[in-house]
Amino acid sequence: MEQLIKGISDWSEVWALLIPLAILCLKKKQPAFNKPVVSYLWAALAINITIDAIWKLKTILPRPYNTNNYLYNVHSIVRLLLFSSFFIKLNQQFLSKTKKLAPYVFLGFVLINFGFYQNFFDYGQLSSRLLSFEAVIMMFYCMQYYLFKITEDEEPGKKQPDFWIVTGLGIYYTVNFFIFLLYNELTVRLHNFAINLWNIHNFTYTILCVFIAKGLYETNE
Repeated sequence: MEQLIKGISDWSEVWALLIPLAILCLKKKQPAFNKPVVSYLWAALAINITIDAIWKLKTILPRPYNTNNYLYNVHSIVRLLLFSSFFIKLNQQFLSKTKKLAPYVFLGFVLINFGFYQNFFDYGQLSSRLLSFEAVIMMFYCMQYYLFKITEDEEPGKKQPDFWIVTGLGIYYTVNFFIFLLYNELTVRLHNFAINLWNIHNFTYTILCVFIAKGLYETNE
């Protein structure tokens, strides 16, 4: 039973994505602002299947092909760019210039960080720096969204698909920010604790996928 639960948790980054993708079978027509979210789901599915497959086969794959750390970097970049597009497509005028600038700032950070300070294909560790900076930008997007709702006297409703998606993102990044920030240090000093802590990430990723599924389902298209 313990092994079954562990297996479910280990593969949650894959099967959780099937929840919103299943909703897409029912709600194939989505509003324009949801298109980047749909693109993210398919991209994330391909990346996460590869991540977990490499992890499960790491004992038989030759080095350096038995590491999946660089794929988390790829996932982070893809996720930030596509969800940035989602927020921009919502066409909320509040801080609109800052929202449009944020992905370029992120890409500039990626170039500087991996050009001078870290190896994008680092064999040993995830890039806590990249993941935590991604989280900061995404939390900014979420706070901007809710501030817009407040200033425009718009009450989030059950039939607003963007509300559910943003709420899922807010939960995911708020919970995981400090995990991302400290993960590299924890893997060095408290390796087993860091591995167990990643289960929290997997759980909140499932919550994110459920909220995205809710948002896709509530569309009026």
